[in-house]
Amino acid sequence: MLEWILNLDTQLFLFLNALHTPFFDPIMIFMSGKLTWLPLYLIIVLFMYKRFGWRFVWPLLGIALVVVLADQSSVHLFKDVFQRLRPCRNPDIKDLIYLPTGRCAGGRFGFVSSHAANVFGVATCLALLIKKRWFSILILIWAALVSYSRIYLGAHYPGDVIFGAILGAIVGYSVWNLLYGINRVKPIL
Repeated sequence: MLEWILNLDTQLFLFLNALHTPFFDPIMIFMSGKLTWLPLYLIIVLFMYKRFGWRFVWPLLGIALVVVLADQSSVHLFKDVFQRLRPCRNPDIKDLIYLPTGRCAGGRFGFVSSHAANVFGVATCLALLIKKRWFSILILIWAALVSYSRIYLGAHYPGDVIFGAILGAIVGYSVWNLLYGINRVKPIL
């Protein structure tokens, strides 16, 4: 059964990774960049400051905690334990993979995606904190696009991304509930 699931994941990866175009290559490389989203983060911090004043430090620390927990648990509880090679490092399929950057992104192992865990953790925590439907939809679309970019770039299987997103959502919800759920904070925007 497990082999069937892994084979399905590989076939789905190869299908999705093959859906590349010269137009989307730079977009997906941009989406996956670590510093790409700094302006978005600064805008969110400004909104938090507007709503909370100097108390915005607490939600900011909560989001930082989400990133640390999601990132570290994705590595130490999953990548180091399961040691599933990234698609671009898998000798069985690496010649079939399209790599827009010309190189394999990330370390040796890919299950679960740290990018997906981090962005879905942040998105979940922010959606719960801000509590505006339009914002929740946009921030979850952002998280999904960043996560998909990892498949496009050949760094992760769909299963890596899905389980990374689930891990991140659990961490984001848990941290938000721990820090803010009891007080039922009012929406920021």
